Amino acid sequence: MSEQKPMHSVQIPIRWNDVDVFGHVNNAVYFTYMEIVRFDWVSGLVGTLPAGEAPVVVTTQCTFLRQLTFPGTVELALFAGPPGRSSVETRYEFRRVGEPDTVYAEGTAKLVWVNLAAQKSVPLPAALRELLEHP
Repeated sequence: MSEQKPMHSVQIPIRWNDVDVFGHVNNAVYFTYMEIVRFDWVSGLVGTLPAGEAPVVVTTQCTFLRQLTFPGTVELALFAGPPGRSSVETRYEFRRVGEPDTVYAEGTAKLVWVNLAAQKSVPLPAALRELLEHP
């Protein structure tokens, strides 16, 4: 993946129901955590984005490096790569609050900008492109 820059981060408390029978955060919950940071990031851009358009996830993956357990809080950082015509690659780093040097998991998601009524990809909005291309 090409060079990416930090775009957003959130702290997410690990809930009891995030943990499976083995005592660690269930693998599916990591994707929910990625959705939370992604939604929070895009929500912060809403005033600058066209109505009727939104990003959709077309691919996603997660590599689990260490087990996250309850209780605790996850610091989840979102990074974005250079924009394509209608898409952007995002990357995620999962760290436990208080352990800034330990990465617990890494994920990716490719987002494609879509006209919701037409259900077709459209060029990335100018405001988002500007944010992705310039610091």
